[in-house]
Amino acid sequence: MWSDVVDLNEFYRRPLGQAARRMIQRRIQEIWPDLRGMSLLGLGYATPYLRAYQGQARRVFAAMPARQGVVPWPPNGPGLVALTDEGELPFEDRSIDRLLMVHAVEHGEQLRAMMREAWRVLSDSGRILIVVPNRRGIWARLERTPFGHGLPYTHRQARKLLQDSLFTPVDAGRALYIPPSRRRFVLTSASAVERIGHRLFPTFSGVLLLEAIKQIYAAAPTASVATARRRFVVIPGNAASARSSAPQNGDEPSNPSC
Repeated sequence: MWSDVVDLNEFYRRPLGQAARRMIQRRIQEIWPDLRGMSLLGLGYATPYLRAYQGQARRVFAAMPARQGVVPWPPNGPGLVALTDEGELPFEDRSIDRLLMVHAVEHGEQLRAMMREAWRVLSDSGRILIVVPNRRGIWARLERTPFGHGLPYTHRQARKLLQDSLFTPVDAGRALYIPPSRRRFVLTSASAVERIGHRLFPTFSGVLLLEAIKQIYAAAPTASVATARRRFVVIPGNAASARSSAPQNGDEPSNPSC
């Protein structure tokens, strides 16, 4: 079940959410330090992490699932967010250079369809970066933050998800070693705790980050859901019913073998 966009927006407005964004953003930029000339799409609730690339990437925009809801972004200027079905992204094939998925994989009710769409819209040299709650971390065990909702992953499970979706993992990172506490001393010492945790307790990070490249040799893309819905199927019966089911001029031909 998707988190509500109002709750997500409120979390990132608070000091704990701002600290979490900084820690995760730092790891994202270590993996993707330079996106000049590229198109960047954020899927799920990725807008807090897209700001750093505005003015650098050629295009930066976001897609938010209809079950989650949408908030305007950016606050000033033309809107760059599309409300969409995660299983039918409104983008052309191979039109995206980088795809960032945050608060998406752990909530996806159509996970297989969403990952297939991610594969479809990425260019042949495109890369995907997923951010998921770590099953072994404390953030996944407490419901006071968005990372405590949905399905958390181990590193091996996240890798397998990407591999099963025709992606090849190439890089990984971890973030959020601070406890999900609103106490002032925790938030002010977040950077120091992050460095210590990354060095001494990497297994217990709050989130996992995995980057992968698209496998263009593994399989041909299957027919999209939209195409499947447009098919005409002749149901066996008498000749009159078959003639009434036949497509008219301009329609797609029927496929009796379906």
